[in-house]
Amino acid sequence: MSAIKRFFTNSKIRFDRNEFSGSLGDMGTCLPLIVGMILTCKLDSASVMIVYGLMQILTGVIYGLPMPVQPLKAMAVIMISNKLNGNLLYGAGLSIGMIMLFLGLTGLLNRVVKIIPKSVTRGIQFGLGLSLANLALRDYMRSDAMTGHLFAICGFILVLVFLNNKKYPPALFVMLLGLAYSFVYKINFKEIGYGMGFALPQMRPPALQDMFLGFFILALPQLPLSIANSIVATEQTIKDLYPEKTAGVKKIGLTYSFINIVSPFFGGIPICHGAGGLAGHYNFGARTGGSVVIIGSLYLAIGLFFSGSFAEVIKVFPLPLLGVILLFEGMALMLFIKDVAGKKSGLLVSLSVGLMAIFLPYGYVIGLILGTVAAYLANKGVTIKLAQKIESQA
Repeated sequence: MSAIKRFFTNSKIRFDRNEFSGSLGDMGTCLPLIVGMILTCKLDSASVMIVYGLMQILTGVIYGLPMPVQPLKAMAVIMISNKLNGNLLYGAGLSIGMIMLFLGLTGLLNRVVKIIPKSVTRGIQFGLGLSLANLALRDYMRSDAMTGHLFAICGFILVLVFLNNKKYPPALFVMLLGLAYSFVYKINFKEIGYGMGFALPQMRPPALQDMFLGFFILALPQLPLSIANSIVATEQTIKDLYPEKTAGVKKIGLTYSFINIVSPFFGGIPICHGAGGLAGHYNFGARTGGSVVIIGSLYLAIGLFFSGSFAEVIKVFPLPLLGVILLFEGMALMLFIKDVAGKKSGLLVSLSVGLMAIFLPYGYVIGLILGTVAAYLANKGVTIKLAQKIESQA
């Protein structure tokens, strides 16, 4: 009992109304991608949700921060749009986990991150935030016709009114509104009842062929985005929100690799850390790893007991209100650009990187490379002008 008491009173792991509110701050990013892969690619919902929930809980405990895990976005989009076989996904997850392990243990990850200027990192955060906000406004908040629009507007107003309110955190009200909306318009409780039952993950050791094909088809397009968002932007977001704490590139890379090396063997989807998820949890009130443990426990419970009625259970989380949460998650990321706003060259680099990330194929890697070059050239120009000024005065 004493160990349980210490766990619940640990300053790294709190369970209060703010942590519960913050736990919902990343659902708009994660849940639609997870659902899309399960339904389109015919993945085993119990395996996916159980493993995903356990990995959420693990990262919450390890970091003591609202550091969630998210589906690998490039992989998810390719899988859903092409309706690929799940075995390919498991092979790709294992291959990218091994690549990240190599980069982390050899120190190459640290070297890559050290040469990336802050203005470029801000651009990556801005681009990701703009992309999330665009997705929320274009797809999520406009779903379900007029009824969905009205509920989305109500949710948006609730968040504006209660944002940063510790006594009444906003996501709790959005969740209650979402439950009311789902119970009236969406859910068939009989189907949920019929599908209830206990389930466990299915063992799925990836084959060498799936690892090879998964590497070229899924892992290669994902790797630049993972380095840019999961490592570079996530480390910077931790520094922004928790200046007194350090996670370190190596630690982030190693936990990324561990969860992807383990997950495929139990039918879990490839996952990563993400700046957007961290900002989303924080923006809705979370300050410790408790929020990630809470949401992880919810995913775990769905996998263990409701996988038989998965398609019906997920209607509890309506898209219009997930869109509201996603919109504020995106705006929280975009606001980080303000600390380079005072320097014209830095702001120009950040905006350029953000726009390239959104509008160009492989935009994150192109923005990362071109933005780094542009930032160094700008700094060199400033140095030359300063040297010339000093020389002329002498």
